[in-house]
Amino acid sequence: MVFPARFSDLPVAMWPRLRALLDVPTQATDVINMTIGEPRHPFPDFVGDILADNLQGFGNYPNNNGTDDLLDAIAGFLNRRYGLDIAHEQILTLNGTREGLYNAAMALSPEMKNGQPVILTPNPFYPVYAVAALSVGAEPMFVPATEATGHLPDFHALAPDVLDRTTVAYICSPANPQGAVADVDYWRALITLAEKHDFIIFADECYSEIYRNTPPPGALQIATEMGANPDRVVIFHSLSKRSNLPGLRSGFCAGGVKSIAQIRQLRAFAGAPLPGPMQAVSAKVWADEAHVVENRALYMRKYEIADQIFDGLPGYHSPQAGFFLWLPVEDGEAAALKLWQETGVRVLPGAYLAREAAGENPGAGYIRVAMVAHEDELQRGLTLIHDCLYG
Repeated sequence: MVFPARFSDLPVAMWPRLRALLDVPTQATDVINMTIGEPRHPFPDFVGDILADNLQGFGNYPNNNGTDDLLDAIAGFLNRRYGLDIAHEQILTLNGTREGLYNAAMALSPEMKNGQPVILTPNPFYPVYAVAALSVGAEPMFVPATEATGHLPDFHALAPDVLDRTTVAYICSPANPQGAVADVDYWRALITLAEKHDFIIFADECYSEIYRNTPPPGALQIATEMGANPDRVVIFHSLSKRSNLPGLRSGFCAGGVKSIAQIRQLRAFAGAPLPGPMQAVSAKVWADEAHVVENRALYMRKYEIADQIFDGLPGYHSPQAGFFLWLPVEDGEAAALKLWQETGVRVLPGAYLAREAAGENPGAGYIRVAMVAHEDELQRGLTLIHDCLYG
């Protein structure tokens, strides 16, 4: 049998790779898992009642684009949060944003643009970005997001001929894993660059509601303020982090009418719509801000705990937003293995989130630590990390 060559060079996925690395005994009696970004704070207590009230919806095919109630709730969120006046035609509900981040490239990246198209991705990055690029026959280009670039990709440093072939630029803000935030100036410069070289920005904003004091600006918000082409930006949001509902698989994308129409058209043939009862739950959750404020306060306390424990550590940057620590080490794999064997703490080597480019993997000298555990467990885990690796 012959299989597609475009996926033949994919590395082993991060979680099997991590399991293989840590498939050795530990001398610890207690395991603290700080690898996966799976929120463990409570989700809103009204979720169960709404789901129960809408169980009959499992007997019907769901609305592929989103019910009016859900689209109203999402539009309301975007108005409250970013001051956007968004029509239903500019929103598409998603079965988790990973699906949308993939299918948007399928729907919007042309087959050719001055030769083989290029899709830009920050490095480190969320793996679906690169797989989407390969799926549409584009060349994935990994743009370093390092301490030298403020942990955000410097797309302006790319050669003009590369930018002229670019169809899509993925960017995550607040960034996973570094917690860096693209400010207004960054967005303005990137949108201007996209207009100059005619590419679309896919802004992964799934961590937008977890921040310290100042809400991170949004890509579509800034594009609107600039008067840019509304189809120049597509934003992606989720209830996974905002509302501690990763298992609900509920998200959305929003942008210009033409872009969303293209994604809707593809999804009508190949998409997996969110089940009706889940849409009913999602509408209520997007409309509620009280639980988001409470959730953010819990993370604020976790930022304080991390800052206290790692105070004075060379190379430590307290995250501006999100719930990951991006801790500097000499070798991420060696550090993760040492932590597991000596303390029972499991973390993710930074190299597993990045790809080697120009002979260097920008994640190799880091570990990613998910601050999703309850406060007492987080305190113990971070203290063990500090004492084992930096003490």
